[in-house]
Amino acid sequence: MSEQKKSKALFLLGLCRKAGKSASGEFACEDAVRKGTAHLVLLSADASRNTHKKFHNKCTFYSVPIIDTPFSKEALGAAMGQTARSCVAVCEPGLAKGIMEVLQIGSEVKKPSCEGIDEVD
Repeated sequence: MSEQKKSKALFLLGLCRKAGKSASGEFACEDAVRKGTAHLVLLSADASRNTHKKFHNKCTFYSVPIIDTPFSKEALGAAMGQTARSCVAVCEPGLAKGIMEVLQIGSEVKKPSCEGIDEVD
């Protein structure tokens, strides 16, 4: 991924923070996903395996797209004007779409699937 795309994605995260349409940190992100306000979750490259597993499972269950970014915790935190953050939830659909378009190349966007889940009538 080019430096220009990384810079644009981090700029959009900062814009999201200034608009008050984000949640950063594990607890706030988990709460945003659970409440249905998160439209995208971004995980840092150096987040723990447990954090990755927890958010991939939660985002799949609640049908929220998730991206494993190439950014460190410090880079995500700096973009948000805060200390190191392992995850960030974007709560604005337009900004989430813009960030997904920028980060889609070079990162996998995990789209939720319902494979293996039985319907209950």
